[in-house]
Amino acid sequence: MIEDSERKIKVIVAMPGLDCHDRGIVYLSHVLKEAGMEVVYLGKFNTPERIVNTAIEEDADVIAMSYLNDHLYMIFFPKVVALMKEKGCSDICVVAGGRIIEEDRPKLREYGITGFFGQSTPTQEMVRHIENRVKSERWKEI
Repeated sequence: MIEDSERKIKVIVAMPGLDCHDRGIVYLSHVLKEAGMEVVYLGKFNTPERIVNTAIEEDADVIAMSYLNDHLYMIFFPKVVALMKEKGCSDICVVAGGRIIEEDRPKLREYGITGFFGQSTPTQEMVRHIENRVKSERWKEI
């Protein structure tokens, strides 16, 4: 059996839709790699289907999504969660970043999406949040 300290958290990092502001998510990818996580960076312009299918194929622990452009994250992020349920992989943790307005956060939490990493979020807070979620939710049976 692999101990948690020996195991790497695997994160799918992606931007759904047509948002082209990728500087933050590229930076997050580097931060997560430096923290010892395995990162699969899908880049920009992804469909929810591609994000979920890649997470399944890669046996990911986390899907980290970012959307900065407008309010369309309220369509894309819940669609990813719905597809995960449909495909039987709702045990994968989902975190979000970008420009998510405060009023939308409770609804996204209802879907199981947490994090809400914006431009001013300290990098260690992001790393800790992901590590804590994976260890308490995804790896709890191991």
